[in-house]
Amino acid sequence: MAKAFSVASWNVEHLGDEGPPERMANVVQFLQDQDADVIAIYEVEGKNVWRQLMDGLPGYSWFITEGANAQEILLGTGSGVTAFVTQKVEFSSRDAYMRPGALMSIRHAGHEFTLLFLHLASMTDPRGFGLRQDMVDRALKFKRAVVDAIAPQEPNFVFLGDLNSMGLDYVYGQEGGPGTTLLRDRATAEHEIGRLAYEGAKAGMRPLTKTHDVTWRSNTMTSNLDHVVAANHLHFRDFGGGAEVSVRGWPALATEEAQRDWITRFSDHALLYFDVQEI
Repeated sequence: MAKAFSVASWNVEHLGDEGPPERMANVVQFLQDQDADVIAIYEVEGKNVWRQLMDGLPGYSWFITEGANAQEILLGTGSGVTAFVTQKVEFSSRDAYMRPGALMSIRHAGHEFTLLFLHLASMTDPRGFGLRQDMVDRALKFKRAVVDAIAPQEPNFVFLGDLNSMGLDYVYGQEGGPGTTLLRDRATAEHEIGRLAYEGAKAGMRPLTKTHDVTWRSNTMTSNLDHVVAANHLHFRDFGGGAEVSVRGWPALATEEAQRDWITRFSDHALLYFDVQEI
């Protein structure tokens, strides 16, 4: 199968006006290296970011979400992409400080592809966990809205981004007095990703397999936060071993020193890259 278009999806960790200027130059160069038809950047902060991206990535057209929060989603489309982009406020889950989604409709070779870019709520507390589940459920239900709009065809629907699948930590007491062991239940990140696959299957969708099973790293831990969920009938390039998404950046580096250096220069999130194949 031939490629229809490629997508690079990346949380660039507080990408704004502040910070060393070489970091922005590094980010722009890394995005240039991907040569993706569609670019999605999350955690964009600062009014001048778009100027530097326009200068460093000529030929792309840009769209940014607008909300009450400090972090937005920035989308870029290459010159060979015919697309319509709009903001979807329902994915803020009725919380003014949650980030809206960005919806892109791409027309290629007579077919419509619908991509929904999301940056979901973080934290392992009940509020953050509940907001994430609501946002995922809204994304899956949105597929039905696309079906209704273009019936009787099954939509070429994908939702993706920083889904922040970090689980739930529910503390409900202590065994004794202060300083004693907390009483808690835990839904792990793996449980949350399992629910994503389970609920996705009921909607005819599936999380795509990745070249690495971690996409985020701190000083002490790693996690699998970034995902691509696609309609079952869609096909994607194989990056080896059946992996449909190439995880690029620090997870691909061999040593801890190299990984930490990459995170300092770029972001604590890896970049997800994938090719959607022609229908």
